[in-house]
Amino acid sequence: MSIDNKELEELMPETSLTWTDEAVARMKNVPFFVRKSVVRGIEQYARDKGIEVVDDAVVSRARQEREGAAIAEKRAKETAAEAKGEKEVKRQFVNFSFYKLDPAYRRLPKEEQEKGKKEFMEVLEEYDTSDKMILLSYSMVGIRADVDIMLWRICYEVEEFQKMTTRLSQTGLGKYLDLVTSYLSMTKRSMYQDMFNPEHEEDRTHIIPGKAKYLFIYPFTKKREWYLLTQFTRQGIMDEHIFVGNKYPSVKLNTTYSFGIDDHEFVVAFESDHPGDFLDLVMDLRETEGSRYTEKDTPIYTCIAMSLEDAVNSLGI
Repeated sequence: MSIDNKELEELMPETSLTWTDEAVARMKNVPFFVRKSVVRGIEQYARDKGIEVVDDAVVSRARQEREGAAIAEKRAKETAAEAKGEKEVKRQFVNFSFYKLDPAYRRLPKEEQEKGKKEFMEVLEEYDTSDKMILLSYSMVGIRADVDIMLWRICYEVEEFQKMTTRLSQTGLGKYLDLVTSYLSMTKRSMYQDMFNPEHEEDRTHIIPGKAKYLFIYPFTKKREWYLLTQFTRQGIMDEHIFVGNKYPSVKLNTTYSFGIDDHEFVVAFESDHPGDFLDLVMDLRETEGSRYTEKDTPIYTCIAMSLEDAVNSLGI
């Protein structure tokens, strides 16, 4: 007897651990063609952690942490290949897309809301399991009034951002999400050396997002006077900047470059589990010589890392 689409949508793969009803319900929101691999990955995560019951919290942690592990493994393979001279290092395109939900969506019939959300999630899940893009999600609900959620996307072809955005816009939920802000940048090796920590990784051609709970993002532009200084003078000023940064090892900096491809020069994204450390770092950097050469470094977005489903659910739908 054939299985119809409805049965496929409700089919739960065989499990080896105990799953709560809430966790099972979340798996049924995952497209059926990748559901089995997602369930296996979550159960492997639970076994590695000595967890016997998979609940909603375990699903969230597993799906968030697997991205960091997969990215690190991919980067290790690429590094090994580069060492053997097997291929040229490719630079990545980076995009931060900030969305605001039209309140009218919450007034739609519940069935229409669920259908639209499911369509939106199916597109996200497809890209999340694709090897073409690194996709991370964050929520700013209750933190800022102008944006609700943010998608951090990293890939080698800028056209992939367009394709994904078009597909999201065609979903029932996507039609009610306004793209408030979108930053485009690329990876590039830093031209400044870390004199205080020579082993610090200066290869910025690959972004490796960590597992921190918070992400702080802002576009950044320097005054033209900065570029009129000699390279030696700029390195000396940056030595102070780097020294201050090294005082806060709990804060990881991701610097990407926007010269000529967006309105600003850089996009900086700081990852940390400790917001207070980031606040203290920014205050300390205000007192450095380099601060006088800042043209603009706002708006600043404080984002909370969540699984794709949790970020969408934070919209209150």
